[in-house]
Amino acid sequence: MRITSGVLLSAKLGLLAATMFAPLAWAQTYPAKPIRIVVPFPAGGTSDILSRAIGQKLTEEWKQPVIVDNRPGASANIGADIVVKSPPDGYTLLCASTIHTINPSLYSKLSYDPVRDFTPITLVAATSQVLAVHPSVPVRTVKELIAYAKKRPGELNYSSAGNGSQPHLTAEMFKARTGINIVHVPYKGAPPQIADLLAGHVALTFGTSPTAVPHVRSGKLRALGVSTAKRIAALPEVPTISEAGVPGFEAGGANGLVGPAGMSAAVVERLNAAVVRIVNEPAMSKYLSDQGADPWTTTPAEYAAYIKSEVAKWAKAVKDSGARID
Repeated sequence: MRITSGVLLSAKLGLLAATMFAPLAWAQTYPAKPIRIVVPFPAGGTSDILSRAIGQKLTEEWKQPVIVDNRPGASANIGADIVVKSPPDGYTLLCASTIHTINPSLYSKLSYDPVRDFTPITLVAATSQVLAVHPSVPVRTVKELIAYAKKRPGELNYSSAGNGSQPHLTAEMFKARTGINIVHVPYKGAPPQIADLLAGHVALTFGTSPTAVPHVRSGKLRALGVSTAKRIAALPEVPTISEAGVPGFEAGGANGLVGPAGMSAAVVERLNAAVVRIVNEPAMSKYLSDQGADPWTTTPAEYAAYIKSEVAKWAKAVKDSGARID
């Protein structure tokens, strides 16, 4: 049988078309099975709260389960490593927080690169650190805390979500700016960090807003300031730390969704569109704001640029704090 050049050309064009439109077809059928969002912290923390809220909405919209998988440990590296090693098919995602951009400077050896080894999808929310004290500590303002701590060097303990976590580095930045001497007590995640403050085992903390706000509202903790440049909607009466006596102090954070490197652009676009729409729905925006997380969505490219800038910002904070984990 003789194959003409026309037949060969037609076959080549057919193969080219199939190759070109395969990602689009894949995106149209995505998701065809359950999606897993890996949260590299214990249940009850900010990443967990955000992932469950968005996951529930995605489940309702896509009629596929979105499962939140808590994999705490090693300053979020265990969860991040799971996602890095997963197939880039959009079925395993990571709820990335500020620690994602801190770890490259904190660890001398890291199994992944936060820029190269992940596919950014979108930011979800901006968060503040709430400077909160146990009610037994006789201070009501940031200035009073500074004066009180200076009279008692080394006597006040503060909790954090772990060595090198954003609460830890924010507190170290605060110490450096104010000249106070308070002692770090690290915990394995935000829930125990807050629990021991509620119990009075430590005097104060810098707690990520969604984990601290409910206890401030209930009166179980006293908020002195927030670490962002602007006040947060959930605690409008609480001043920024900059307003309250430490001019220029700022240490904000954010959470977003990323996947393994090499994800299909079409699947990324489908995920981005759905999550951005969900986060910006009035009911969800209000829910997040009430939790102390300000809704913040981006394009994948904008999120990629944000990650790069945050890696550089926190490198300086880690260097100034002297924190290091080998």
